[in-house]
Amino acid sequence: MRFKRATALFTAFLLVLPTVPVSAEDNGKTEPEAKGSYSEKHEVVYTTLDATGDQEEMYVVNNFTIEEPGKIVDYGPYTSVQNLTDVTEIEQQNEKVELNAEEEEYYYQGNLEGKPLPWNIDVSYQLDGEAMNPEELVGKDGKLKVSIDTTKNEKADESFFNNYLMQITMKLDSMIYENIQAPEGTVANAGKDRQVTFTVMPEKEGSFTLMADVTDLEMESIEFAAIPSSMSIDAPDIGGMKNDMGSLSNATAEINKGVGELKNGISELNDGAASLYDGSEQFNNGIQGVSNGSSELVEGSASIKNALQQMNDAVASGSGEVNVSDFAKMEEGLGQLSSGLNEVEKGLTNLKDQYSQAHQALSQSIEAIPGYQISEQEIQALRESGADPEVVNKLVETYQAAQTAKGTYGNVKEAYQAVVPALEQSAGSLNEMSTNLNTMADQIGTSMENMNIGESVKQLQEGLQSLSSKYGEFHAGLKEYTGGVDQLAGSYGDIHSGIGSLTNGTSELENGAAELQEGTSELASSTSDLPGQMDSEIEQMVEEYDKSDFEPASFVSAKNEKVGSVQFVIKTESIKKDEEQEEAPEKEEEKSFWDRLLDLFR
Repeated sequence: MRFKRATALFTAFLLVLPTVPVSAEDNGKTEPEAKGSYSEKHEVVYTTLDATGDQEEMYVVNNFTIEEPGKIVDYGPYTSVQNLTDVTEIEQQNEKVELNAEEEEYYYQGNLEGKPLPWNIDVSYQLDGEAMNPEELVGKDGKLKVSIDTTKNEKADESFFNNYLMQITMKLDSMIYENIQAPEGTVANAGKDRQVTFTVMPEKEGSFTLMADVTDLEMESIEFAAIPSSMSIDAPDIGGMKNDMGSLSNATAEINKGVGELKNGISELNDGAASLYDGSEQFNNGIQGVSNGSSELVEGSASIKNALQQMNDAVASGSGEVNVSDFAKMEEGLGQLSSGLNEVEKGLTNLKDQYSQAHQALSQSIEAIPGYQISEQEIQALRESGADPEVVNKLVETYQAAQTAKGTYGNVKEAYQAVVPALEQSAGSLNEMSTNLNTMADQIGTSMENMNIGESVKQLQEGLQSLSSKYGEFHAGLKEYTGGVDQLAGSYGDIHSGIGSLTNGTSELENGAAELQEGTSELASSTSDLPGQMDSEIEQMVEEYDKSDFEPASFVSAKNEKVGSVQFVIKTESIKKDEEQEEAPEKEEEKSFWDRLLDLFR
C-alpha cells in the first residue's frame, strides 16, 4: 500500500517537470540553414605569459553584430572552437569556421597555438641587487626591482606595433609593498592597494623599472592592455609662445646687427692701432738714432768749446799767436753742427706729423666703440635665451675687452696728447740752437774779413771771451738736451713695446669679433623663423601620434572582413604561495536527489 502511494506521488512529480522541446533532428527532419550576415566583427586576444614574459596560452573571443540571422563564415587557424552564445555546434574545416548566429550579438572562442604577439615582453626581477627567478622570490623580504621591457616582434604583423598604445598595470598590496618608485610610470591608490601604470606609445619600445621595499613577497599578475591609438590629437594653442619666440628671433637679429657694428668698430680700432704702431716705429727709430748720435754731437761741441777757450786764453795772455786757420775751422765746425741740428729738427717735425696722424686714427677707432652698458641681468637673459653658449661667451668677452680698451685709452689720453707739444718744443729748441750756431759762424766769418789783427787784438779778446762764454752756455744746454733725448729714447722704447702689444691685442680682438659675428649670424639665421619652426615641429609630433586614420585588420586571419576592432589582453602568472590543502572534516555521505525524495515517503 505504501509503495503504491509513493509511486503515485513520483508520477505526480514527473508531471510537474518542465517539458523539453523536441528538435527537428529528433523528428528526423533537417531544415536548410538560411545565410546570415553581420555588420561588424570584434576580436579580443587573450594571452597568458609566465612570470618572466614567455608566451603560454592564447585564445580569441570573436564578437559579431548580426544583421540577418543565419549561417556566417569566419576564418582562423584555431586548434579548437567553442560557442559562447548558445548550444549550437560550430563547424570547422581547416581555417574555415561556419556558425549559425541567431542572436543580435554572437560570441565564440577560438584557441590558438604558436601565434606570436606583436610585442616581445621580458620581465626580470632582482632582490637586494641579486637577479632571481620568480619562484625564488615568494615570501622574501628586501629591496625589489622589477624591469619590464617591450620590443617589436619581427615575426608578427607590424601594424599592431605601429598603431597600438599599450598600457601596463601592476597591482600591489600596500601591506607588502612600501616606498614604491616608478620613474617612468604613475602610482595611484586603488582601494587598499597601490596601482602602478606604464604607457608605451605606438612605434616605441618600452623599458620600465619598479622598485619597492617588500615584506613576505607575493605579486599579482602584470597586465598588458593594447588598444588602437585612434584618438585624434589637436594641436595645442601656442599663440603666446609664438609671440615670445618671435621676440627672441628679433632679439637674436638685433644682437647679430650689434655684433656686426662692434666688429666694424673693432676693425677701425685695429687699423688705427696699426697706423699708430707704424708711426711709433718711425718715431722710435728716429729718437734712437738721435740718441745714438748724441754722444758724437756732445763730443764735437766739447771740442769747439775747448778750442774757443784755448783761443780766448791765448789772446788774453798775449803769449800765443792767433792762427787765422783756427777761426776758419771753428766757423766750419759751427756750420756742420748747425746742419746736424737742422736734420734732427726736420726728423722731429716729420715724426710729430706722423705721430699726430696715428694718434688721430687711434682716437677715432676708440671713439667708434659703442659706449652703451650691458647689465649682468641682460647678459644672463641672453644666456637663458637658448643661444649658443660659446657664442654668448665670445660676445661677452669681446664686449668687456672693448670697454677695457676704451677705458685704458681714456686714462692715457692726456699722455698721448702731450707728446705732440713736446715734439714741437724740442724741434723749436733745435731750430733756435741751429740759428744761434749759424749766427756765431757768420759773426766769425765777418770778423775775419774786417779784422785788423794788429789794431783789434783787444776787440778780438773781448769777442772771443764773449763767444767762449756763450758757447759754454750753449754746450751746457746741448748736454742737457741730449740727456733728455737719451732718457726719452729709453722711455719711448717701453711705450713702443706697449703700442705693439696693443696692436696685437686689437688684431686678436678683430679676429674674435669676426668669429663672434659668424656665430651670431648663424644663430640669427637658425632662429629667424622660430614661430614657423615651432608650428612644423608640433605638426610633426601630432602627425606621429595621431593614428585616427588607422584601419583595423584581423589578428587571426587576413580573410576576415568587416573588422571593427582588435584588442589585446595579456597577463603574466602571479607570484603566489602554494595554497595548503586543509583536511576537511568528515562529513556524512551526501544523499542523492532520489534518496531525499524517497525519504519524504519513508
